[in-house]
Amino acid sequence: MKRTALFNIVALFVIVSFVLVACGPAAAPTPQIVEKQVQVTVAVVQTKVVEKQVVQTVLAPTAAPKGLVVYNSYQSDPEPRKVDEAVVKMFKDKYPNIDVTHSIVAHEDFKQALRAYLTASTPPDVMTWFAGNRARFFIDKGTIMDISDVYKKEGWDKTFPKGFVALSSVNNKQYFVPTSYYWWAVYYNKTVFAKYNLQPPKTWDEFLTICDTLKKNGVTPIAIGTKAPWTAAGWFDYLNMRINGPEFHINLMLGKEKYDDARVKKVFETWKVLLDKGYFTPNAASYAWQEVVPDLVQGKAAMYLMGQFVMDSIPKENQKDFDFFRFPTIDPKMPIGEDAPTDGFFAAAKAPHPDQAKALLAFLGSKDVQTYVAKTLNRVPVSIEVDQSIFTPETKKGVELLKGADYVAQFYDRDTTPEMAEKGMAAFAQFWTNTGKADSILAQLEKDRAQIFSVEQQ
Repeated sequence: MKRTALFNIVALFVIVSFVLVACGPAAAPTPQIVEKQVQVTVAVVQTKVVEKQVVQTVLAPTAAPKGLVVYNSYQSDPEPRKVDEAVVKMFKDKYPNIDVTHSIVAHEDFKQALRAYLTASTPPDVMTWFAGNRARFFIDKGTIMDISDVYKKEGWDKTFPKGFVALSSVNNKQYFVPTSYYWWAVYYNKTVFAKYNLQPPKTWDEFLTICDTLKKNGVTPIAIGTKAPWTAAGWFDYLNMRINGPEFHINLMLGKEKYDDARVKKVFETWKVLLDKGYFTPNAASYAWQEVVPDLVQGKAAMYLMGQFVMDSIPKENQKDFDFFRFPTIDPKMPIGEDAPTDGFFAAAKAPHPDQAKALLAFLGSKDVQTYVAKTLNRVPVSIEVDQSIFTPETKKGVELLKGADYVAQFYDRDTTPEMAEKGMAAFAQFWTNTGKADSILAQLEKDRAQIFSVEQQ
């Protein structure tokens, strides 16, 4: 049928041509024939172009949300800073359509600034922080974003151990991304110990004998800098857990026990012996915790009760000279409690860029990032997907130390409320300089506890 129509059209043109030839010149009709041919050709080309564009749209990959994310971090120490910056670069490489405003704030300044960040009209989107009561405090105030959808999408309910999911949840909703944890222990200079034929102690009496030997030989037994008094809080944690057990300690942190209890007084009496004998760094309040590390490296001091991150501040060429041991047993009848603070990230409830914030949180909690941090900083990753064969001997020993604990706490200022933590650490700093005022210090702490927790329970 199409051929017949075409034949008819051609026949018509032939007849018209004969007529025109009879009437005059034949040049006029030629452009008409060419014009029709051009129109048909152009129509076919346009159709092909449109079809190609449709195919390209269908095959385009789904990209992360475009825009900006503001990330504030407290990773201000040299080695963690390098890792933090590297992780941000990794995120930018993976999501080039998301701009990142990255700010690193000094650790102690960050702690003080966090409340202001979260109550600002435009807070940072994502921030570093601590698990436990430190995060719960802000969750209860509605200033931390519910990220249950991120947990579900990333499958973290299966790849994060249940204990860490519980640590990050309130009323079965998730608010925090735990990524790494570390152990606390007594780190010591092996060369100094060998020089005086000392062995890592297991009991409190053995520990006191070591301190006395070092002191007599002109070596500071225990390094510490208490300019920021959380370092002193570590001593309170361990003395209280070793003397009274981890259950009593946690109940005290939750406001269920009293600070003027005879059991807490016993902790201060034990602590007083160490301070009065001069076993700690003199004028400790003049130093930040990192500033006394050189004394350890040089052998002027021998031990340091500190988290694993202390190794970040020891030069790599000297790290082979250091090892650690479990805080000694005081009362063998008590279960063993250990501090293992968990670090991670959260998004502000009022984050200006929520989609980008969730994309960054998903990245920070990923197996790849946790693996990278474990390799470079020797932190223990939360994700069970991380291959444990990458762990260093130090990390494996730390994991075994925690496995041997009957209870794992966070840390003094993470297990209690922020207000009580501030009062407690100020009290520890006061006791450090005046051990004779233990009773009045504890009496004031009890007044603070009663007031703080009565207000919270209203």
